[in-house]
Amino acid sequence: MTSHKTAQTMKPATAAKKLGVYLEATPAEFQEGVVSRTELNTLQADPPEWLQELRRNGPHPRPVVAARLGISISGLARGGITEALTTEQIDALKTEAPEWLRQERATQAEVRKEAVRIKEKSAARDDRSGDPRS
Repeated sequence: MTSHKTAQTMKPATAAKKLGVYLEATPAEFQEGVVSRTELNTLQADPPEWLQELRRNGPHPRPVVAARLGISISGLARGGITEALTTEQIDALKTEAPEWLRQERATQAEVRKEAVRIKEKSAARDDRSGDPRS
């Protein structure tokens, strides 16, 4: 007996998330079909023009918007941003630098500092536990 290997597929929403693009902005044939792992790899390795354009100009999904603004997704929600934004809109927000954005960036910087502190503390503890004198 021979075993037939079926191609691993995913929903368009999952593929869009992995590609870092806003699903509703993708072409209809992408939204309506299924994407195989091979197709996803091809899209990542050699993106077609529509994918390059979406990545360059948007609209971008919230995780990408948050990353480009240097804040968390929760920070976006606190700032009242619930929709996908284009690169132009993101740049305008950066230029305006509203108070909520400055506050969220400060919060994110503190979160990163704390994560580094915890990591260093954990590494120091691991070093001590490996020390024969302990």
